[in-house]
Formats: sequence, C-alpha cells, structure tokens
Amino acid sequence: MLTFVGLGLYDERSVTLAGRNAIRGADRVFAEFYTGRLAGATVADLEAAHGVDVEVRDRTGVEEDPDAILAAAETGDAVFLSAGDPMVATTHVDLRLRAAERGIETRVVHGTSAETAAASLSGLQNYRFGKATTLPFPWAHGAGAPDAAGDEQTGDGSVPDSVLETIAANRERGLHTLVFLDIKVGTGPSDPGPDQEKFLSADRAAALLADHLEGVGVAIARAGGPDPVVAADALPALAERSFGEPLHLLVLPGDLHVVEHDALVELAGAPSSALPDPV
Repeated sequence: MLTFVGLGLYDERSVTLAGRNAIRGADRVFAEFYTGRLAGATVADLEAAHGVDVEVRDRTGVEEDPDAILAAAETGDAVFLSAGDPMVATTHVDLRLRAAERGIETRVVHGTSAETAAASLSGLQNYRFGKATTLPFPWAHGAGAPDAAGDEQTGDGSVPDSVLETIAANRERGLHTLVFLDIKVGTGPSDPGPDQEKFLSADRAAALLADHLEGVGVAIARAGGPDPVVAADALPALAERSFGEPLHLLVLPGDLHVVEHDALVELAGAPSSALPDPV
C-alpha cells in the first residue's frame, strides 16, 4: 500500500487526523519538500510529533528513481508526505501511476491546499479563480544561471511570457489568478544545504509584475499559521512592503463581485481607491 498524505500548510499539527494515523501506522515514511514546504516545522519536528523516521527524497529520487518508495509499498505500508494537498503536484500523480502499473494499491489523504487558503483568507470566491501560474526567480529562467552562492541575478530578469499570458487570459474572462512564488533548494553548484533555500517573497513578486501589469494584488503570507498576513493594494504599493517569513502567495484579482470588493477592503486592508468598481 502506498498512501499519499498531505501535511497541510504550516507545521506538524496541520495534518488531518486521518493523515496522522496513516503516518504513525506506516512501515516506512517518505517525503519531498521541493514542490512545497512547511514554513513552521522541520523534518525533525515531523519525526518527533509522529514517532517515525522520515526519509526525504529530492526531485530525482521521486521523479526519476522512485524504486525505493515503490519497493517499500510492495512489501508493506509506505506513506509519502508532501506539503499542502498531495495531488496538486503532477509529480505525485506520476508516482501514483507508477505504483498502479506495479499493482500497488494507493490511497490519498488530503490536506489543506494553498488554493483553498488563498480564497478563504482573501475573501475572493473560489469558483472565480482561473488557471494558476508560478512566478520564478529572475535568475531561474532565461539565458543566465545563478552564481556559486545561488543568489546572483544572472538570468534575463524578466517575467516569463507564460506567466503574463495566463494572467491576461484570466483577466479577459474576469477571473482571479493565483500566483505561486518560486521555491529553490540548493540552487548553487555547490552541495545543497539549508542556507541555499530561496523563497520568492510577495513584495518582490509584486515589483516584478508591476513592470508589466497594472492593477491590484493580494499578498498572502504564512497561510495556515497562527499569524497569516493578507494585504491588498496596487502592485507598486505592495512592492514597497515587507511581509515577513515565508511562505508567500500573490493573487491578482479579476472582476470583483460586491462581496469580494468589500472583503478586500475589510479583510485585506485594500484602499477603496485602488480597487476597480464591483460588477
């Protein structure tokens, strides 16, 4: 049996009771944290909370060489952990299909996802969101590459066309866009370590997008934690603010229902003058 368990959004306590029981009953527990992170917990925190050893796999160990995970699931109960909801990332769907090809039974224990949290915290209506997109670091695309420290902006420094096209297509339909912000682990050519983890912040994302777009953004920081921050304003104004520790999200609203308009003012502190009239 291979059970995919979503850990939720923030720390070792964010997992559901069903997920907790699956973790504690497993013979082996695997995890990946390159598609998402728990901002409020370390691997050691997870191990201590659930009384298990967690075997963390990198991208290669999940997408190209998952045999250890599949072999453990063939002979016992294996659990695969990821932040948020496990089936949001396509890499996990691929792993589930590989398990099915080997006759391994699978099941999914869902966790709270960034998509639902973005709607819940901002007051924007979930069914009015269009296609999501991911904004990378400027040095993570284009012709360039990071330096030895993994921090020099040697890429072309632009916003990818695919990101702008997704936002434009959603806006044309009056839909909101959820923008995931890049996470890089071990981006330098030296051996990856915790000091090389990079999290794109909402203020930096707003600054990048403000060079290409007009309008309002909604910055969301530490969704699922005890001190989430939700702030709506014009993109240049968001670019001048600091939203604290990761993880961050950015939402670009489309047309606003009157309830959404009022929610951004009351729940996200948006200046009424910055918002478009509700439709």
